[in-house]
Amino acid sequence: MVSLAIVRIMDNPLNHTFTPFMAHLGAELVSAGQGKAEIRLALKPHLENGLEAAHGGVVMTLLDVVMAMAAKSSDPNGFGVVTIEMKTSFLRPAKGTLHAHGFCDHHSASMAFCRGEIRDPSGRLIASSMGTFKRIDALRHRSRSD
Repeated sequence: MVSLAIVRIMDNPLNHTFTPFMAHLGAELVSAGQGKAEIRLALKPHLENGLEAAHGGVVMTLLDVVMAMAAKSSDPNGFGVVTIEMKTSFLRPAKGTLHAHGFCDHHSASMAFCRGEIRDPSGRLIASSMGTFKRIDALRHRSRSD
């Protein structure tokens, strides 16, 4: 169970922290602000598939989180976001240190429309994604669901 203290930290628009799951993966937040975000992840063997490339779920997670962080950073109210839909194209096997970039291309009072990409250390595009996110007041939502 996530403590309310962690939820409050994550809801602060000036403090773009990871969820415990992202910390478990070993991802590093490079930057988040003004509708953009970047995450870096050095792949470890337990994050790979049988072909010694990043598991597709790891790639999808990085893209989902980097787009969500871009969406959240574009909101002056600092609301959290939840993923409504996401489409991903896998272009190459993901190996080495992955650099995920997220961009919030458009947002309204309740929705954000984002794109994301993952590049390898040489800058080659590994995967690209588009996603739609719903803005939520996480603290108010949490108190209703408890």
